[in-house]
Formats: sequence, structure tokens, C-alpha cells
Amino acid sequence: MSHLQFMDQQHVHYPVQLLCQALGVVPSRYYAWRKGVVAGVRAPAEPAWETALVDVFDDHQRRYGTRRLRVELRELGYQVGRQAIRTALRRQARKALQPKAFVPRTTDSTHGKRCAPNLLLDQPKPTQANRVWVSDITYLPLANGNWVYCCAFQDVCTKQVVGTVPPRRHFASAG
Repeated sequence: MSHLQFMDQQHVHYPVQLLCQALGVVPSRYYAWRKGVVAGVRAPAEPAWETALVDVFDDHQRRYGTRRLRVELRELGYQVGRQAIRTALRRQARKALQPKAFVPRTTDSTHGKRCAPNLLLDQPKPTQANRVWVSDITYLPLANGNWVYCCAFQDVCTKQVVGTVPPRRHFASAG
């Protein structure tokens, strides 16, 4: 039994003010509760568009954000704005999944093998071109969703790319 129900039973025998003081309840809270019970007023039911929102959200496995949900709801005949959709999703503790962009793994530093030492650390900076080159590899995404590795060589003195190794092998994306 809640404090309010107890007060409702005892208000015939004791003044409401005294019951509120004894139980630490604000009188306005008691009267609002009583008005709701007497009038049979309940919290307003969830709007129909919110029910449709939950259905659409679940149908698309939490992949749709507010923009696509708004389009879907408009197709169902509900004129709802993005802010209202955002608020309804937050109130129901629902959040769309944010897919991570695919980035191929190019470095494995946990292989346990010996790494080559950096031979340029203790050397003075080169003063002539074509004495010291460095290289690196990177991946290039292709329009079809695949990607290729590309290796480039750079002159340390002039900072110019002196050569590249063209990609020979395509790798499929993991997405």
C-alpha cells in the first residue's frame, strides 16, 4: 500500500494536512493523485504514430535513423517531425546502430617477430638527392568496394615521390 492510498483511507479520521506532514507528502501531490483516481484519469495512451515508429524501427533491425524513419512514417500517413521521432526514440531507450566504416587492417604489431631497426635514427639528414629513400604502403579503395595496396618510395632529401609499385592484387572488403 502506498502513502497516498493510506492517506486516502485515513482522511476520514484525520485532517489531510496532518497526514501529509506525518508522511512527508506534499498536499498537492495527494490531491492530484486523488483526482486521477476518482475521475479514472490515466496517463494518455501512446500515440498511434509512436506504435508505428517502434514497428518500423524494429522491422529494419535498428538501422534506420530519424531521417529514414520520418520518410517511412510519412508513407504510412503520419506527419511527424524528426525532433518528435528523436524524442520518442530517446523516451523508449532506442538508439539506431551506427555502422563502423570499413578500414582494412594493414599492420599487425602483435606478431611476435623481430622488427627491422630504423637505420636512419642516428644518421645526419641527407644533403644530396637520391642517397636515402623511404617507403610506405597504403591501401586505395576502389569504386566497386574492393581495395588494393600501393607502395610508394620517397627521397628523404627532396621529399619527392621517386617511384611507386603499381597494385597487382585486389582485396575484397569485409563489409
